[in-house]
This record gives sequence, C-alpha cells and structure tokens, in this order.
Amino acid sequence: MKKTISRPAKLARELEEQAGAERKTLSGVVPEALWKARRGRLRKQFRQLQNYWSQKAKVRGILSERDLERYLNQ
Repeated sequence: MKKTISRPAKLARELEEQAGAERKTLSGVVPEALWKARRGRLRKQFRQLQNYWSQKAKVRGILSERDLERYLNQ
C-alpha cells in the first residue's frame, strides 16, 4: 500500500543518507525503522509484564519453578 508521509527536512536528509549508506531505497529504510521501533516497544512491554508478575510471585513466595508447581497444585 502506498502512503505519503511528511517529515522534517533534517530527518529526510538523515534517512536519505542512511538509505545510501545501506544501498537501499527510502521505501526499504522506512519500514525497517518502523519495525525496529515496534519491536523495541514490544520488548519494553514484555519486560514490564515480566517485572509485574515476578513481583506478584515473590509476594507469594514463588521463587523457582518448583515453587510455582507447588503453588499451582494446591
């Protein structure tokens, strides 16, 4: 799907330089950058969820897989 985007002149120059350095087109550089940004957001969300549930487990004394199995089989 074709879309038109606006970007500041400085960012446009940086994208063009990056595309040239990587021997890619802007159409190749922009989606890759968007995917990397999305992947970064998902990693951050995962770490936040992991931290949240780790804290919940610690409160219940679940510190190992064995502890978790015992807790689930109660």
